[in-house]
Amino acid sequence: MVKEKGKPKTTKGKAKKKVRKSFEHGHVYIRANYNNTLVTLADPDGNVLGWSSPGANGYKGARQSTPYAGQVSAEVIAEKAASFGMKTVDVYVKGMGPGRDQTIRGLMNGGLEIISIADRTRLPHGGCRPARTRKV
Repeated sequence: MVKEKGKPKTTKGKAKKKVRKSFEHGHVYIRANYNNTLVTLADPDGNVLGWSSPGANGYKGARQSTPYAGQVSAEVIAEKAASFGMKTVDVYVKGMGPGRDQTIRGLMNGGLEIISIADRTRLPHGGCRPARTRKV
């Protein structure tokens, strides 16, 4: 008795529809280094919905650290937020880079209403041990 190789059974049905989530409010995290500015969009639970950086928007090398490059990244994030139906955001800023303030302005230019701005930059309490005194 020889088994015939047939086509495997397939279930014919409708493909699953991709559910597009909608959020009225969200969080934007800005990490401003001296060399780059990273902008992340998250839902109220903290799940990342999108991110942007100057390198992803065509800026390379020293131009990544400019305030304008941070503003462009923020405007891209504002477009992504609009696609999720977001109107208001809380902004959390970390770091001392040059694109810090201009990135927040870019979010406002993109049409987002900023509810609060929180600075999450780490500060030393006492700092490192100082260098020894020189013996001359």
